[in-house]
Amino acid sequence: MSWKSRGGFEPSTRSSVSRKWTFLFCIGCFCAGMLFSDRMWAVPEVENVGGGSTGSEEQSLTMVSEGCNTSTKDGNNESKDILGEVSETHNAIQTLDKTISSLEMELAVARAAQDSILNGSPLMENVKLSESVHKRKYLMVVGINTAFSSRKRRDSVRATWMPQGDKRKKLEEEKGIVVRFVIGHSTTPGGILDRAIEAEDKRHGDFLRLDHVEGYLELSAKTKAYFATAVALWDADFYVKVDDDVHVNIATLGSTLARHRSKPRVYIGCMKSGPVLAQKGVRYYEPEYWKFGEEGNKYFRHATGQLYAISKDLATYISINQHILHKYTNEDVSLGSWFIGLDVEHIDDRRLCCGTPPDCEWKAQAGNICIASFDWSCSGICKSVERMKEVHRRCGEGENVVLNAVF
Repeated sequence: MSWKSRGGFEPSTRSSVSRKWTFLFCIGCFCAGMLFSDRMWAVPEVENVGGGSTGSEEQSLTMVSEGCNTSTKDGNNESKDILGEVSETHNAIQTLDKTISSLEMELAVARAAQDSILNGSPLMENVKLSESVHKRKYLMVVGINTAFSSRKRRDSVRATWMPQGDKRKKLEEEKGIVVRFVIGHSTTPGGILDRAIEAEDKRHGDFLRLDHVEGYLELSAKTKAYFATAVALWDADFYVKVDDDVHVNIATLGSTLARHRSKPRVYIGCMKSGPVLAQKGVRYYEPEYWKFGEEGNKYFRHATGQLYAISKDLATYISINQHILHKYTNEDVSLGSWFIGLDVEHIDDRRLCCGTPPDCEWKAQAGNICIASFDWSCSGICKSVERMKEVHRRCGEGENVVLNAVF
């Protein structure tokens, strides 16, 4: 009985243990299957399966995009800042260059004056007078080249583009623009020609007298004397020379020159390069033609003589070196030659050499007002005494424009 008892008990125990282990094994396999098959994670929605980013990914992309945009904006701002700094530096260098150049010229003038005193050479009375008083600053001095026989030409200029009386005084005091007829003396000082100019000047008060003997072949010497005298009398940014048979719009000239104030050495005009004429007896014959190379060569670039402007540094340079500057027969060629070898900016402005009506009239109607008008065939306005009023009426900028202009 005992054997039967044991035999029945033992199989029962084994079956019980085997079922427990089997149950536990099944649970473990189930858990392992769930773990490795990702069944415990959330199933993605159908909309996101086919493509497109989730909300978090979109947010991340947006942040990255904004970061890129910010970087781009910062880069643009940095570029603008750099360009601004470069522009400011360039302007500062130009200003410094002009200041240094002005100081060098003033020093040279002082040395020249000292040498003249030490050598016993008397200075001009008007230069002494100008140095003894404090000079104000002017925009420009306009010197109108004239001759003893040109009284009617001067009157035609006074009746048109050159302000008279209180208007001329206001032009000087408020706008810094000085306008004078420029003339020297006759071969017989104190003669009838000089007395006629003195009487005319007493009436109008619009002459600048030079220590110079008048003569057509002496125009280069007269040009030197004009710039030397003008720079000693008036402290201006620019000095202009114009012929008395040319029409000028002063306000347009002033606004044009004002744009070049920051430049230290400027030579402005209608630049040309005409042929060197070697045949004696022809107009504009060049006695020193051989200096310009082979026959048929052209001159170097220079401003046409009807109207040109130079900055103060160049006028001072002429004043200091006037005794050693070479004079060619043609004064515009002489002026151009004095600047060869110097660091000078040549500015070619075609508004300084417009034709008379209808040329200047058409340009004025188009909003491009001419600075100066004349006829090339006459090297000035043909029959200027009779036609100056007509040119002024059709091409002038208006009587009160210059008095209302801001430079």
